[in-house]
Amino acid sequence: MDRAKKGGTYTANRNHRIYMDLKDIVREHALRYLPAKSLCRFTSVCRDWRLYISTPFLAHNQSNSFGDVSGLFCQSDSSLPSFISLDVMAYGVPDPSLKFLPELVDIRCSSNGLLCCQGHTGYKAYYICNPVTRQWKKLPRPDANHGSDPALVLVYEPSLLNFVAEYKLICAFQSDLDGLEFEIYSSVEGSWRTFGEICFGNRRIIPSTGVYVDGVIYWRSESLRIVAFDLASERSTLLYLPLRSGALGVANGKLCSASMHGSKVTVAELTNAYTNTMQMNSKTRAWETRDITLNYTVFDGRSDNGILVFIGEVLVIQLGRTLISCHMKTEHIKQLATEDEHHARMIPYVNSLVEV
Repeated sequence: MDRAKKGGTYTANRNHRIYMDLKDIVREHALRYLPAKSLCRFTSVCRDWRLYISTPFLAHNQSNSFGDVSGLFCQSDSSLPSFISLDVMAYGVPDPSLKFLPELVDIRCSSNGLLCCQGHTGYKAYYICNPVTRQWKKLPRPDANHGSDPALVLVYEPSLLNFVAEYKLICAFQSDLDGLEFEIYSSVEGSWRTFGEICFGNRRIIPSTGVYVDGVIYWRSESLRIVAFDLASERSTLLYLPLRSGALGVANGKLCSASMHGSKVTVAELTNAYTNTMQMNSKTRAWETRDITLNYTVFDGRSDNGILVFIGEVLVIQLGRTLISCHMKTEHIKQLATEDEHHARMIPYVNSLVEV
C-alpha cells in the first residue's frame, strides 16, 4: 500500500513537471508568432505570461516573427482614421483614431507595424507611430517642399540586431527642374537628405500608390508609367504599367498590379524589370498576367468594382460602401465592414509590438 502511494505521488509530480515544461515551451517559442491583440488577451492566462508579454524582449521577437497583414487603416478627407480588421478576434488596436498623437493627422503609409501620419498644423509634421503601443516620434521638418499630398513610402525591415526600429521615409516630389526628386529621412541619422537623382519629364506621381519591394520603391504615375527608385544605387527607372487602372501591391516578394471588371480579376506580376536592356527580338516579358474569375453572384454585372488594396493573395474590394476581402487562391470571400463614407486612403497594417 505504501509503495503504491509513493508511486502515485511520483507519477503526479512527474506529470506536473511535464506540464510546466510544456507551458514554458509555449511561452518561449510560440507567443512570438501571435499578433499584438492576441498577446494582450493572453496576459490574463497567468502572472508569468503577463510579465513575459510585457518585456521588451518579447516585443522584439514578436516584431521579427509576425508579419501578416492584419487589417486596414482607413480615412476619408473629412473623418478621423479608423481600423478595419481582417479578423476581429485576432487583430486590433486600442485607439484606431490615433488620438494619442499630439494633433489631428492624416494617415499616409505603413511598414511592418509602423504607421506614418501627417499633422494638420504648422508645417504639417510627419509622425511615426505604433498604434498598438501608442509610441510615436515627430520627425524634423524636411528640406524640400513635398506638396499638399506627399508621395511617401515608409520602409522598415525588422532585424534581430536592433531592439529599436530603424526605418526610412522616402518622398518623391516635383522638382524645379521639370522632373521628380527624392528625399529620404533615416532614423539612424535623424535627418533628411535629398538624393542627387532627378527623373526628368512630366512624371506626376499618384501619391498613395507607393510600394516597397526588395530594395526598390515603385509609384504609379499619371502617364500610365511606373517610377522605380533603387535605394542602393540611388537611381530611378521607368517601367510601363501593364494594366491601365491597376493597383500596385506585393505578392511572393514581387511587384504586382491588379485590376477588376465585373467578376474577373487580372493580376500582372513583374518577372523581369530589365527587358528594355535586352535585344529587340527577345521573347522575355517583363510581366506575366493571369485572370481569375470570382464565382460570387454579388460581382455579376458590375463594372464599378475597385480594388483598394492588393497584398499577397488578398484583395480588398469596394462595392458601394461595403468592403469585401477575397483570397485569390481559395476564392474565400468575406465581408469586412459597411462604412458610412468612401475612404480616400486605405493603408495595410501589421499588428506588431515593434518599438519606435
